[in-house]
Amino acid sequence: MDKIKNNLAGFGGLMALMGLVSSALYFVDYELTLLMWIDLWGETAAWGIRAGLIVVGTVLALVFGLMGRQTDN
Repeated sequence: MDKIKNNLAGFGGLMALMGLVSSALYFVDYELTLLMWIDLWGETAAWGIRAGLIVVGTVLALVFGLMGRQTDN
């Protein structure tokens, strides 16, 4: 069970990182290959998806990261 918590925390961190990198790259007219599809839905939807990645990823990383630390004690 701890392995699953650690994997979910890592996945959440990756999601948040991808959202942050995608946001930064937008301002220099680049995009992550994995997230190129979000711009097809329009600028507002793309920013919503980026924000969602950051928020959901951070929540996953924090919740499952803290859960994993509690069971280590």
